[in-house]
Amino acid sequence: MGKTAIAIRHVGFESLGAFAPAIRAAGYEILYHDVGIDDRERLATLDPDLLIVLGGPIGAHDERNYPFLTDYIRFIASRLERGWPTMGICLGAQLIARAAGSRVYAGTVKEIGFSPITLTEAGQKSCLAVFHESPTTLHWHGDTFDLPRGAQLLASSQLYENQAFSLGENIIAFQFHPEATSTGFEQWLIGHTAELAGAGINIPRLRADAKMLGESLDKKAGIVCRSWLNQIQV
Repeated sequence: MGKTAIAIRHVGFESLGAFAPAIRAAGYEILYHDVGIDDRERLATLDPDLLIVLGGPIGAHDERNYPFLTDYIRFIASRLERGWPTMGICLGAQLIARAAGSRVYAGTVKEIGFSPITLTEAGQKSCLAVFHESPTTLHWHGDTFDLPRGAQLLASSQLYENQAFSLGENIIAFQFHPEATSTGFEQWLIGHTAELAGAGINIPRLRADAKMLGESLDKKAGIVCRSWLNQIQV
């Protein structure tokens, strides 16, 4: 029986993106679990070899409006307790932080667009090492989180200190979007139009940046994902 990777997807256009080829090449069958469509009770009975919790526009702390978050946080926490391979991206990173007992809350400013991250010493030895020489990535968030107890901080940006962290060898979280690719990026601009307007983002400029940086971002995504998959302990 082959290995299985389940990706929890909150909105259709925020997928595994440029991470998908590396995951498939490592021998995983990718299955998407679409929040609000697929049965979350059944998800709780599955033990995938790899779990990836993707991004989305809701708040990881907003159970009042989105009560299903409680079930997903509980499911993620069960994996953290057992040290099973788990990755979180943006909202997914915040949900991992919450599952690890940390606070998630509104930030002081929206961070949307392409800008650099700075790696910590631990980050330079991690799967993010490629960002040391080529630090630009896509940011798209307004919330942030406290670093979980026992976590290693891997990266920061000018606006937010906690941009990436690891918990042991098998759990990693990215507040930014290393998986984003220029393919399908127009759907991000459509799907997040209200947020972009509210933040005063120049959409033509964002589109042009995605086109210009797309090839290099895709390449870095593959390196990051392959490196992480090679280091996890199963």
